[in-house]
Amino acid sequence: MITQSQLQNFAFQFITHCNEMTDYYSSALMALEGGCRWIQLRMKDASIDEIYTIAENLLPICRSYDAVFIIDDHIDIAKKVGADGVHLGKNDMPITEARSILGDKFIIGATCNTFEEICEASKTADYVGCGPFRFTQTKKNLAPTLGLEGYRQIVWQCREQQINIPIVAIGGITLADINDVLDAGPNGIAVSGVVLNSSNPVAATAQIVKILNDRKTL
Repeated sequence: MITQSQLQNFAFQFITHCNEMTDYYSSALMALEGGCRWIQLRMKDASIDEIYTIAENLLPICRSYDAVFIIDDHIDIAKKVGADGVHLGKNDMPITEARSILGDKFIIGATCNTFEEICEASKTADYVGCGPFRFTQTKKNLAPTLGLEGYRQIVWQCREQQINIPIVAIGGITLADINDVLDAGPNGIAVSGVVLNSSNPVAATAQIVKILNDRKTL
């Protein structure tokens, strides 16, 4: 379950990644330093032990920043370290099974690509990651890209059917895309490459925070 205080951080989510310049742990630290307050630890090619160690080390740091800490895929690790929740992909454990294990206090996010998938996920999940917006190299086996019109259509269908689950847009979103994507209807954005591929990840994160803060004042 997402609390009201956690929901305030929902609009900007950072998904950990690694490249030639940084590792998963350091990428999260830079995002936190830049002002992001929702971290998803995603380590697709790492061992269980590696993920657990980094999760255990990141949790107190996220707590010190009052940031939401989500673990991708691994509900056992999320439960063991006391993370705020998990994010489950289409090929991961069913959401209903995860809920029965974790209970209502944990946040559960689900990956969706269509309105029909959001309808199903909304019965149990607390939010959905909807995408990809466009092609991205940070994730394998991509679903069909949605673009702005895809988001407009999905959000319109959700509102028409009174499905109010929070939606975070994901997949290849750049700084120039943020306002257009949010104007299309999603409640937030989840990014990785736009931060880590910049020359200054902390500054890039801060720039996203500024864009979102500027929207609040309009």
